[in-house]
Amino acid sequence: LLLLLLLLLLLLLSVLFTNIIYFCPTVSNILKYFVTGGSGHPNISEFMYVGVLDGIEVVYCDASKKILEPRQDWVKKLFDDKPDIFEGFTQGCFEAHVNFYTHLISDLNQHLNQREGVHILQCIIGNEWNKNSGEVTGFLHFGYDREGIFDFDLNTKTWIPLKPELYSAKPMMGGDRITYTEALLRIAIPYELTLFLDYGSSALNKTVFPSVSLLQKTPSSPVSCHATGFYPDKAMMFWRKDGVEIHEGVDPGEILPNNDGTFQMSMSVDLNVSSVTTEDWSRYDCVFQLSDGEDNIITSLNKTMIRTNWRSLHMMIVAAVVVSVVFVIIGLYVFKKKRGEIFR
Repeated sequence: LLLLLLLLLLLLLSVLFTNIIYFCPTVSNILKYFVTGGSGHPNISEFMYVGVLDGIEVVYCDASKKILEPRQDWVKKLFDDKPDIFEGFTQGCFEAHVNFYTHLISDLNQHLNQREGVHILQCIIGNEWNKNSGEVTGFLHFGYDREGIFDFDLNTKTWIPLKPELYSAKPMMGGDRITYTEALLRIAIPYELTLFLDYGSSALNKTVFPSVSLLQKTPSSPVSCHATGFYPDKAMMFWRKDGVEIHEGVDPGEILPNNDGTFQMSMSVDLNVSSVTTEDWSRYDCVFQLSDGEDNIITSLNKTMIRTNWRSLHMMIVAAVVVSVVFVIIGLYVFKKKRGEIFR
């Protein structure tokens, strides 16, 4: 009996601990730059990037087209208030970063014996700031033609080759390239992160609740619970029956960005609604929760609330049949009329 009680206690603690961890308020901010550059084709930009803070695009650069754009009003205000910051981004986009990148892709092409054809060099570089500890960690990952090639270890100041043939390229990546990368991860990007957080605090700390819909493709398809327009992206959604979360037959979808800076997600449940009796429909519901776990949005399973496209398809088929019958009748009428005129 004691062993059983201990097992039940451990199970309860594990459930509580899981929920606490999942709904712990966001304790970190992450600034990432997604960088792309290419060679071998005039239509491929030699250097471009998108800066993303906590899932929100903040700045865009295209060196080939001489474009540097703030993607948020508060970033534009930052550039207007601090011309030196704007000048730093401009110089980096059109000169310093592009020079580093174009020389690197040229050296990699030669080292990998890929001097001809189109080649793409990709990079994800950024910093994560932990609000609780104050710790700032930097990261950098390089990819070449859609395959990982190097990671950078900031603590040891070394490149980690991700392919055997790149171990011999480590000397090529040393010297000034290590110094430049370390300066980005220890000085430049952390400073940019603090500036963005200062100017974008009100926008980044906002809470936007979504609209939730029930969707079904065909009468035999699973029912999906779809939420769109929420912010931030720390959210979860689940199905319940009689207030208990359903785990079987559930297909959790990923959280995807919308064009307006909000997010969307779907979760389907393998539930044959045609077999659910009328009185049992109210036993099922979909629950959407943001990271704070408050103000849940609960959507009950309701046949009249399910949005489908098979009904409209069915109506289109019926309409097509009706139109076809009308055309046949008209055709027969015209045929008989002409036939009568011929034999008159």
